[in-house]
Amino acid sequence: MLALTGLTGCAQLLPHPPHTTPDTQWSGRLALQMDEQEAQSLSASFELQGSSASGQLVLFSPLGNVLARIQWEPGKAVLVTGNQTRTADSLDVLLQQSTGTQLPVAALFAWLQGVASTADGWSADLSHLKEGRLTAIRRSPLPRATLRIILDR
Repeated sequence: MLALTGLTGCAQLLPHPPHTTPDTQWSGRLALQMDEQEAQSLSASFELQGSSASGQLVLFSPLGNVLARIQWEPGKAVLVTGNQTRTADSLDVLLQQSTGTQLPVAALFAWLQGVASTADGWSADLSHLKEGRLTAIRRSPLPRATLRIILDR
C-alpha cells in the first residue's frame, strides 16, 4: 500500500521551489506507520521546504540516496522516484494515491511551526516540538496511522 516504502535509486533533480525562507525549511527523519492486517511503514530522512500551497519534499535512504522528490504548487503536484514520475492536481491527491491514505498536509505545516491545528481524525502532540519531536496519530478513518518526526537541530 505504501508505494513510497519500496522506493530505491536516485530521483532526477528538479529546481527548488522559489521564495522559501529559513522558517519554512525543515530537515530530519520521519516515520509513517500504518496499522493494518499487515502493518506497513515508511522511514526516511527528509528535507521539506515551502508551505502546503507550494513546496518540495525530498526523502533520503539511510545511505543518503534520494528515494523520492515531491514538488507541488497550486493545481499541480509531481512525485519523482528513480525514472518514474507521477502527477496529480494537488499534493493531497498525490499523497493519497501514493500512500493509500490521506495525510494532514496543511495541518502538518502548522504543527511544524508550533501552531495547534485540527485535521479530521488526526491529533498531534506538539509538547516536544522544542526538542525537535512531533507525533501525530490518526484514529479515524481506519486504519490507524502514526506519523513521527524528529527534526535536526
